[in-house]
Amino acid sequence: MAHIRIPKGWEIPERLATPEHRVLDRRAFLATLGAAALGTASLPQRLGAQAAGSPYPAKRNPAYTLDRPITDEFVVTRYNNFYEFSAAKNAVQHLATRLRTDPWTIEVTGLVHKPQTFDVSDLIRRMPLQERLYRLRCIEAWSMAVPWTGFPLKALIDLVEPMSSARFVRLVSFLRPDEAPNQRLKPSHPWPHAQGLTLAEATHELAFLATGMYGHEMPKQNGAPIRLVVPWKYGFKSLKSIVAIEFTATQPHTFWTDIAPHDYHFTANVDPSERYEGHSQATEQDISTGDVHPTFLYNGYGVFVAHLYENSLRR
Repeated sequence: MAHIRIPKGWEIPERLATPEHRVLDRRAFLATLGAAALGTASLPQRLGAQAAGSPYPAKRNPAYTLDRPITDEFVVTRYNNFYEFSAAKNAVQHLATRLRTDPWTIEVTGLVHKPQTFDVSDLIRRMPLQERLYRLRCIEAWSMAVPWTGFPLKALIDLVEPMSSARFVRLVSFLRPDEAPNQRLKPSHPWPHAQGLTLAEATHELAFLATGMYGHEMPKQNGAPIRLVVPWKYGFKSLKSIVAIEFTATQPHTFWTDIAPHDYHFTANVDPSERYEGHSQATEQDISTGDVHPTFLYNGYGVFVAHLYENSLRR
């Protein structure tokens, strides 16, 4: 995979979301970036010094590298798919201010020996946070490169000790119609938003629970206070604002797969041979530059995850 630079010794190894206007929104958004980004160039190390005792910024893990520059934070925090709030990407940053993220807990249930509820603030202090550079590829054919801060999902899974019968992990986001207007405006949808992984995917070293980005805590529009990041899958699998995790023996129902199974299949690995809403996935557009690049199977992470699907007909 020429587009992924692998250091020596790396052992680890919306059909509803915006059809026509997603393209128009992106073009208008890109047109504003030049001037607006100049005004954000000096943010904390771009947002200023971190508060005393803050776990941010965390040390960067040098094993996770990119073939391209990190996408400017201005772009990543203002071009958001977060359907609980709006289908309009540039509206999410404003509407998400309603979400109360403190206190926040994650309840872990199902086929585990040690079911428990975690306070996310305590979890952040408990886990050794690290920063990882990952590419994010949306099913809408645009891409970003983001510095996430967090810890492997496997670290949390190890704390609850899955039973031998557990084969899948279902992750669930919040249900608060008073704070998330689209949950109220779209009552026919299968809220709360849930996504799922096989247990093998969830315990893979690349699967990451992110609590921050760009050296500070996670913004609300990007999935505060804790979200999933699975870089070899389409972005809709990386569930935001997680409140529950359930271990199951059978494949769980998930939000987008229930709504449009042909476009949003359960596995959802990035695949250039697929089509979304009739459009090819063969190329992707860098959201910050507008440059178009070929799409790579598994988003370029195939050398690390392809073995998970050797016996599967669906990549």
